[in-house]
Amino acid sequence: MTAAAGKGLEGVVASQTSLSFIDGLKGVLVYRGYNIHELAPNASFIEGVFLLWNGRLPTRPELDVFEARLAGLRALDPRTLDGLRTLPGDAVPMSALRTGISLEGMHDPDAEDNSAEANRRKAERLVARTPTMIAAIHRIRQGKEPLAPDPALSLSADFVRMANGEPGTEEAVEALDRTLLLYLDHGFNASTFACRVIAATLGDMHSAVTGGVGALKGSLHGGANARAMQTLLEIGSLDNVGPWLGKAFAEKRKIMGFGHRVYRTEDPRATHLREMSRVLTNQAGLGEFYEMSRELEDQMIARKGINPNVDFYCATVYYALGIPIDLYTPLFAMGRMGGWTAHVMEQHGDNRLIRPRAEYVGEMDLAWAPIEDR
Repeated sequence: MTAAAGKGLEGVVASQTSLSFIDGLKGVLVYRGYNIHELAPNASFIEGVFLLWNGRLPTRPELDVFEARLAGLRALDPRTLDGLRTLPGDAVPMSALRTGISLEGMHDPDAEDNSAEANRRKAERLVARTPTMIAAIHRIRQGKEPLAPDPALSLSADFVRMANGEPGTEEAVEALDRTLLLYLDHGFNASTFACRVIAATLGDMHSAVTGGVGALKGSLHGGANARAMQTLLEIGSLDNVGPWLGKAFAEKRKIMGFGHRVYRTEDPRATHLREMSRVLTNQAGLGEFYEMSRELEDQMIARKGINPNVDFYCATVYYALGIPIDLYTPLFAMGRMGGWTAHVMEQHGDNRLIRPRAEYVGEMDLAWAPIEDR
């Protein structure tokens, strides 16, 4: 008789990884041996991707070559753009992204090759093209023509230009890049585990990360950052935080952006995003949203003992940058693409089919009855 299963595989160690480590009791997040508090103030998103894929930080010449290589891969396959143009105008951006990734997979020259070399090439194209795809989705739904990438710009700077039609400020580009780094990887979260399950069947990389996009779309995972901003807009003012929260508790509503399945203390990513939110909301004349966020955080900790997670302060960071709320989760996917692809490569490098057992709780020993007697 096996032990009873915990809901949601709680506490189950599914496999080994050398990509990231989380200590939920101490609030620690590590990428390849580097604490996030070391990386977040210093590393770029692309440096983080290099670290995950290669197991070490790049030298300056290596980083220059890596950035140039990815920059040269940003242009989407024209057939992918044609497919994106056929989607409904009111399509949810995450659904459009899921379709776009799948289309790219159909046209990728390495589509069915799961060798280490082909997986690396596919990973490079996916990380390079996801920003281009999100920007194209955003412009197409506005009735505008997608802009071609500019390889002279950094990945984050080029995304801002392609999405908005004009360059972003240095502060905006730096803030976006840091959020991508903070979203890069986070152990066997729902979307990453979905990627690994698909990869473990020897499914191809595009199939695996398409599954990741589908998992991230859910409001209990990546969709929480958009829901967190909608919560603040619903509250509306600093004075209404307490009354709104009391009503939400009475209605047993889940407060999005708070709590985490792993952390029992502050999410270390939230530490950095809180300060970014303070600076950026004040610069944008939206400081009350930061004050509302702090008040909501204080009351949640005092009344429920629950800390904010990565999504809570990222919401106000993106709002201060003028990013549409329904693009928050696609931006999460833009950052996590570096981690998803790393996990697919790691899974394929030492593969075993992921096949857990289920604890059956249904009836047994029922007697068959002819259909006329049922």
